[in-house]
Amino acid sequence: MTFTPTTATTPTSKPASDVVLSARNITVEYGGERPTRAVRNVSLDLRRGEVLGIAGESGCGKSTLAFALTRLLRPPATLINGSVHFYGADGSDPVDVIGLDPTALRHFRWDKISMVFQSAMNSLNPVTSLRRQFSDIFEAHVPEMSSDERDERSRSLLEMVGIDPHRLKGFPHELSGGMRQRVGIAMALALNPEVVVMDEPTTALDVVVQRDILEEINALRQQLGFSIIFITHDLPLLVEISDRLIVMYAGEIVERAPSEWVGQSPAHPYTLALQESCPDLLGERRELRGIAGIPPDLRVRIEGCSFRPRCSYAFGPCSTVHPELIPPLAQVVGVPQLVERTPRDKSITQMVDEKSSLRQSPAEPPILGGDWRVACHLHNRELNPEGPPLELANTPQYESNTSSSQQSAPNVGPDLELPGEVQ
Repeated sequence: MTFTPTTATTPTSKPASDVVLSARNITVEYGGERPTRAVRNVSLDLRRGEVLGIAGESGCGKSTLAFALTRLLRPPATLINGSVHFYGADGSDPVDVIGLDPTALRHFRWDKISMVFQSAMNSLNPVTSLRRQFSDIFEAHVPEMSSDERDERSRSLLEMVGIDPHRLKGFPHELSGGMRQRVGIAMALALNPEVVVMDEPTTALDVVVQRDILEEINALRQQLGFSIIFITHDLPLLVEISDRLIVMYAGEIVERAPSEWVGQSPAHPYTLALQESCPDLLGERRELRGIAGIPPDLRVRIEGCSFRPRCSYAFGPCSTVHPELIPPLAQVVGVPQLVERTPRDKSITQMVDEKSSLRQSPAEPPILGGDWRVACHLHNRELNPEGPPLELANTPQYESNTSSSQQSAPNVGPDLELPGEVQ
């Protein structure tokens, strides 16, 4: 299955016109005697109608980031830095989500951005009927709706996610796990939001039910046009269902790229390790490899690369220099030097030809663009002139109607300019 793609402040740089949600430098800390910095300087853009996947091990900051984006953090969690702006489809002024007062936030949340929580049974009130729980949403956000209108809308939402409308008078404990998750999705879509954050919506469900729910989500997205932030620890699943994905480790983004590219040739050692630890149901049988070691203690300051103690590719600078997000490098056959592996609207052959001609010029070759970034010193020419090993530097292959020597890379849109990135 493939998915188709306070006072208000003004964002420092206007994102692309297709961006619906933009976050910059999000940093979240859990207070205590030794504060834990769970999310560190994370920036992202969500485009209209796309599925943006976020993957990583438990404790990497995925869910904390989701709660920060939706202003759902509770003590001891505190947003200590960052901004979130929402750009409505109606072309109105951007909404400074962090700056909304409680009343404005109550009107904004669920109307513009909603969330499907990780455990449907915990998010649904077990002693309250589904009718009452749906009515609570409409009474809070659409008080002018009559009781009959609320019931009619609730029934249509249940039917939309494949549940018998007569279940409206029932209780959550009368439903299976998959049905409860569908109810959670229906509630998230009650007010037709433009953004839906899904925090591991298929966790603890069997693969058949998981597949049904994912197909339902895809059909609803195509029908209603909302954007999705899909959070899971399952990297192969995200490669299949998302348009772009972000890989997080120790509260930071370590790789960001179009999903197909990461699925074919990840650039970060951690992304490769995640891929090798999951079975490939469609590919050849292979030995699964766990990731040795444990994630770092986020209560202490991390020097250098946070993945260094678990990385078999670590070298000198990894212990002292913090890696920034940069374009990854590729080893292209027949070219005696490294090239950035982020082509856009260019074939691999064109990219190689341009790089070869630029070698004759004393000027620094320009970056070709694209939306692929990796935080790894193996891709830093200054720190590692030899470049990354082949398994982290394969140029992805793309489906194309042209000949094999003229395979075109997909258009992934303009670069996402983030503070601290090397462009």
